[in-house]
Amino acid sequence: MKEETFKRCVYIILFILIMIVFTKDINFFGTNFYEDIKPIEHPESIQVLVNKNNQLAMDYIPSDLEQISLNYAIEGQYLKKEAKEKFEQLSKDASELGYQIIASSTYRSYAYQSQLYEYYIKTKGLEYADLCSARPGHSEHQTGLAVDVMGSNHDYDQFELSVEFPWMKENAYQYGFILRYPKGKENITGFKYEPWHYRYVGVELAKLLYENNWTLDEYYQEHHI
Repeated sequence: MKEETFKRCVYIILFILIMIVFTKDINFFGTNFYEDIKPIEHPESIQVLVNKNNQLAMDYIPSDLEQISLNYAIEGQYLKKEAKEKFEQLSKDASELGYQIIASSTYRSYAYQSQLYEYYIKTKGLEYADLCSARPGHSEHQTGLAVDVMGSNHDYDQFELSVEFPWMKENAYQYGFILRYPKGKENITGFKYEPWHYRYVGVELAKLLYENNWTLDEYYQEHHI
């Protein structure tokens, strides 16, 4: 390699490294989390986007919450009727294949979100709290459309290590559920990777998101909704 060519390569590498250092905290998706917050106008929609810039009202409670059968959930878990029926079918079909997919956390009230968020701030600090817990009104769990699941290892936090995880990841969309906070999309969703957190959006939209490897946020961005 000629000396001039070598120097040019070195300069290019140095330029790339400098750009990485100075742009690592820039969110090129165009979202400034928890800034320019908009109230959600249609919270009952199964395609509603709840994130760090779209907030549910403090008094919002889904109108058709139903308790999930104890065959498919721990005690006291509620989802909206359509999501509940689809989740029970998913879990039933999985069980027939030898898997165990259990709902461990579903609907959460605004008050409970407040308690949970404050707990994380006190125990882990604000930065960690904002990565793993939504601020009040910004949690999908308040819609009655989100479900945290656990497998046969009985630990939602270790769901990725369960035998159920690969099946759930590849088949949930057929029942209208998406992996809401996937790995590698943290700068878009604003949350750390959560392999246990699934969101009901309906079969048609779930299929579209799955096939395009989109998050719900990217779908809204793509279609300028």
